[in-house]
Amino acid sequence: MKAYVSNIKNEFRKHANPEIASGQKAYMKNRFEFFGVQAPVRKEIQKRFLSKEMLPPKDEVAGIVRELWDMPERELQYFAMELFWKFRRQLEEQDIELMEFMVAHKSWWDTVDMISGRLMGEYFLKFPDKRKPYVDKWLNSGNMWLQRSAILFQLNHKDKTDTELLAFVINAMNGTGEFFIDKAIGWALRNYSKTNPEWVKGFAKKTELSKLSRREALRLLDL
Repeated sequence: MKAYVSNIKNEFRKHANPEIASGQKAYMKNRFEFFGVQAPVRKEIQKRFLSKEMLPPKDEVAGIVRELWDMPERELQYFAMELFWKFRRQLEEQDIELMEFMVAHKSWWDTVDMISGRLMGEYFLKFPDKRKPYVDKWLNSGNMWLQRSAILFQLNHKDKTDTELLAFVINAMNGTGEFFIDKAIGWALRNYSKTNPEWVKGFAKKTELSKLSRREALRLLDL
């Protein structure tokens, strides 16, 4: 496990570019450090480490992800998410705890949206009985990023979307005035409008959404 983490870190360091890192850091409002590895190069570096031959055993993944999450460079958190994603077919009930940790630590949209929309999305399709308890927990957590995750985890569920739960979450968070929450509400509705435009139209008609949420929600609809 230590060698795997050390090797990926060293590969990123070999391709470090301080000038690019400075721009990346500024773009993220100076919240994180960067090696300065741009996405195409990062993905090329990752390829070998995410190959079947190089993947660690599933029971080591949580430890690797947490170790990468504790490191300062943001590229290592991006890699941690991609590593976890490789094991989406092997998700276990306790894996939601790691996802919670990832959302609640070093939180920003660049990691939270992938974790919620992809990892949590897959998890709750596999363990649907876990949805409501965790949604309730996150809505009551006071953590805006966990609340955003409660809105976004069904983002790619299409015809498997639980509309009753989606409406419940949106109504619970509607009116906060928080940009990232209002944006998430609109995004969730806009994505679902591709599958069920009439439901979204009806929901938007009877719900007093913020201007941002409404604009995002109805963007693809002919109204």
